[in-house]
Amino acid sequence: MAFAASTISAPRTIASPLPLRAVLPWAILAVALAALTLYFVGVEQGATSVFSGAFMHELVHDGRHLLGFPCH
Repeated sequence: MAFAASTISAPRTIASPLPLRAVLPWAILAVALAALTLYFVGVEQGATSVFSGAFMHELVHDGRHLLGFPCH
């Protein structure tokens, strides 16, 4: 007994590239958040401090050591 193989093809969709106008705001937001995070983890202490006291330094202290920033 022979079995017939059934070939059903699904309709193919071609992905269109995203326009730059749709990606640019999200890319700017991602770069701004990354720069802000890098500032708070790596630089927020001493003369360039935005917040007085050591609260922000202590909040990101372990992340600072994990990323290799010196703080002591």
